[in-house]
Amino acid sequence: MAQDIKQLRVQIFDELSKIVDPEINTSITELELIDEVDINNSNVKVDLHLTSPFCPAVFGFKICQDVHDYLLKIDGIDDVKVNVSNHFMAEAINNQVNNSPNPKKPKT
Repeated sequence: MAQDIKQLRVQIFDELSKIVDPEINTSITELELIDEVDINNSNVKVDLHLTSPFCPAVFGFKICQDVHDYLLKIDGIDDVKVNVSNHFMAEAINNQVNNSPNPKKPKT
């Protein structure tokens, strides 16, 4: 089981490394924007921060939505929650991203 979590963590960070900050065209992992990744069975929570508290909101939404969508493509992950901090629109970004459609869950 521990090996499965380790492999899943590698897959998660592989996907996260593909996401770039659109303003400066650099990977969010290279920028060290990921604060924590918590894996609980098939659920993943990602805590991250943006490059500045006043990073253009459109870029913050894009980065967080990419985190959500890229990680949901991984087999074994059924739900992703993103928690952005240090941004003046953090609550709005978190609400929009975390309430976005999950193609792995049937619509109710």
